[in-house]
Amino acid sequence: MAHTKSWMLLLLVALVCISCPANAGAGELKIAAAADLTFAFSDVGARFVKQTGNTVKLTYGSSGNFFAQIQNGAPFDLFFSADVGYPQKLEAAGLTVPGTIYEYASGKLVMWAPTASKLDLSRGLATLLDPSIGKIAIAKPQHAPYGAAAVAAMRHEGVYDKVKGQLVLGENISQTAQFVQSGNADVGLIALSLAVAPAMKDKGRYVEIPAADYPPIIQAAVILKSSHNKELANQFLKFMKERGTVALMERYGFSVPKDIAADRNGDATPAPH
Repeated sequence: MAHTKSWMLLLLVALVCISCPANAGAGELKIAAAADLTFAFSDVGARFVKQTGNTVKLTYGSSGNFFAQIQNGAPFDLFFSADVGYPQKLEAAGLTVPGTIYEYASGKLVMWAPTASKLDLSRGLATLLDPSIGKIAIAKPQHAPYGAAAVAAMRHEGVYDKVKGQLVLGENISQTAQFVQSGNADVGLIALSLAVAPAMKDKGRYVEIPAADYPPIIQAAVILKSSHNKELANQFLKFMKERGTVALMERYGFSVPKDIAADRNGDATPAPH
């Protein structure tokens, strides 16, 4: 329980800091962000605030839940989804600014266990058959792209039917990681971006799941038609393509589109230190 409280406190502090305006009269950007961006966007948002003087209000959750909320009029300016399919559906429904879908990264799935765990993660998903495992955490596959990827990977490796009774489902990939970190699950299938974050990298071990085991996790952002800050939202999307931001996203384990990675050498923005 203490681990969970410290985790939530960290997220609260990050949100508060990012949401503080750098100067009076600054614009406020409301972003719905997939939970795998929790740590990466705490840094990205802080850099944008420092660079522009605007306010960024980040709300994290599962992409599927945000999709439903936006359909029902949730007041966001930008939607950063972990699955390009959701922005595409919103565009088809006329709920986005046409032509603003931007595939900003590809995510990676890993198997993560606490440092004290004696599990041999080098065995890959076969590790999940270890008799010492009681609970396995994944995100809800119905509305969390990483949960769907986890199920696909387990099916590909032929272990899903053997372990499905042991699964505990997080509302999003961040909560899934909390289940393992707090001891409510023995191992979890989570986003690489969480496993390498400072808050987690010293508390556990991970192994990447082969990309061939699950469909690509193509992540995309889009500006919403209902936004009252479309110009600022467009500015944030441009900021995502800057050299320093690209480097930061890569540091959190994301694969950045090749055209953006290739162009970053010509960007004058300094890389983060």
